[in-house]
Amino acid sequence: MTYHENMKYYETIEGKEKITCILCRHFCKLKVGQVGICGVNKNVGGELKNLVYGHPIALNLDPVEKKPLYHFLPGSKALSFGTVGCNFKCPFCQNWEISQEHKIDESIQVSPQEMVDLALEKGASSIAYTYNEPTIFYPYAKDVGLIAKEKGLKNIFVSNGFESPQIIKDMASWVDAANIDLKSWNEEYYKKVLKGGLEAVKDTLRLMVSEGIWVEVTTLLIEGENDSDKDIEEMAAFIANDLGKHVPWHLSAFHPDYKMMDHERTKLETLQRAKAIGLKAGLQYIYLGNVPVHGDTFCPDCGEMLIDRTGYSITINKLKDGHCPKCSRAIEGVWK
Repeated sequence: MTYHENMKYYETIEGKEKITCILCRHFCKLKVGQVGICGVNKNVGGELKNLVYGHPIALNLDPVEKKPLYHFLPGSKALSFGTVGCNFKCPFCQNWEISQEHKIDESIQVSPQEMVDLALEKGASSIAYTYNEPTIFYPYAKDVGLIAKEKGLKNIFVSNGFESPQIIKDMASWVDAANIDLKSWNEEYYKKVLKGGLEAVKDTLRLMVSEGIWVEVTTLLIEGENDSDKDIEEMAAFIANDLGKHVPWHLSAFHPDYKMMDHERTKLETLQRAKAIGLKAGLQYIYLGNVPVHGDTFCPDCGEMLIDRTGYSITINKLKDGHCPKCSRAIEGVWK
């Protein structure tokens, strides 16, 4: 099957009575009038209709570091938006008010062209599809993204990594970077608690890297849930061996939210322990998030400090055309 600008996001089954949505790996089979797990893609008259198309619910101008992307246009701004709905059910979701909401405010209307105009007007260098799971509003995201690309803007996906392989191949034509959550190293936990799947996310990560999308990985560490040495060692080995030692890994501290209000905030020591394990596995760029520490980038070869980050702001950037000024090593990332 070849994909082009107006690809169909569904396949027809059983003599047009039912369709299969191919946006994500749930591959929901929908009867006429039925809505998928995400709550926003519906079988209308035998075709897939994206109910949130043109209806963003959250829209902000963010530093790209907040996505988090540390090796992608540092110091630049991303126009970030999301809609309601999600294809996961994470109990610790920080944006649960929108991700677990299915009521669509149709009074908010922003066309793809208007979204790009807004990004240009605000001086953004990129558009980030984020806050909820962008895969579920992919038809809208792609229409925004293609116009953005024409105007010289980059496109960023902040995702749980449950895209279908068909969508990932299509993304490669217009998405420049993705930050993908690796939420756990336990298939059972992914299926039962998050309503996703670990093998699927690993497959997505491998595919995105092989398709040439710049990938950074984020793991929200929750003490007692996904922070055992064994889990962290295996995650780090997977990133190093399957994706590449240069792929940045963001280790983020959990704070009580949504259905996990009674769970303790992740301690800095836990993140530091995980970072040490990641470095031992050979990962070259590991960053800690949601804690008051610097997120500096160092040259893996000579140790020179290249980018000084304090919070989300860049105070020093010594990169010369993407290279270390001291030893001339090329630093992996998208720098212009």
